[in-house]
Amino acid sequence: LHAADRVLCADPGHPQLPYLREAGVEVAHEAPDAHALVEECAGGRTVVVIPSGEGDRLLTDGLARLAGSGRVDMPDLELLPGSYDLPGARLLDLVQVMDRVRRECPWTSRQTHEGLVKYAMEEAYELVEAIEDGDREALREELGDVLLQVVFHARIAEEHGDEPFSVDDVAGGLVEKLIHRHPHVFGDADAQTPEDVSAHWQRTKAVEKQRESLTDGIPLGQPALALAAKLAGRVRTGGVAVELPRGEGIGYELLELARRAEAAGVDPETALRAAARAYRDAIRAAEGVGSVGE
Repeated sequence: LHAADRVLCADPGHPQLPYLREAGVEVAHEAPDAHALVEECAGGRTVVVIPSGEGDRLLTDGLARLAGSGRVDMPDLELLPGSYDLPGARLLDLVQVMDRVRRECPWTSRQTHEGLVKYAMEEAYELVEAIEDGDREALREELGDVLLQVVFHARIAEEHGDEPFSVDDVAGGLVEKLIHRHPHVFGDADAQTPEDVSAHWQRTKAVEKQRESLTDGIPLGQPALALAAKLAGRVRTGGVAVELPRGEGIGYELLELARRAEAAGVDPETALRAAARAYRDAIRAAEGVGSVGE
């Protein structure tokens, strides 16, 4: 499609158009008849016509008549079969496979939410490592492993005796949340900058959650530097004057560093990880091992 001279589609509401635009393919909303299309292809030009769901029989019949008449120098015509699978269609396969594995695999069938926690954490950290390494192949694989955790937990949740839910419930809730929190995309609200969007998110979440404290909803199980920065961020954006607790020891020093980093727009967890990775490389260099991946 990128190599075509023109791409035509008569239906401005064709379901494939958003994906073509996303791919950078320019589409003209035209419905040429057979004669016009043949003229468009003169001189070896390549014209792609995206048909409607009905197949544009008038156009195809017209081309057939012209080809059979012998009076027109016809261009080469090629039918390119397209896929009817919209993006995300393979997720249906994933759900189906997960369902069968849950029923038939002796190990998988015995797993619980609690038993899978360590795997969810492990996969999340491996995803972070793939991102930091810039490894595209590993990134794709690790995203799949994280997705597996979501589908696995959702499948287990279907079996709950009192409060079951499915992967469709999970996805449906996420869709509703995304739409509700993006009125500047799906509604009439105005947000010109990332800061505008962030401010709206905070207001919306405050109404949704009806939290009593700025600390509500902050998971205490996250890494300590990230936790400290999250608390500091809530205090800063919430406009509450709170002095840092004073005490002796490295913990209080790290708390102050995390607060300063958050105020400066720096993620202390990411910053420390970058420094630790540099330290790791220095250790390997001192050992004469070389950088990771060499």
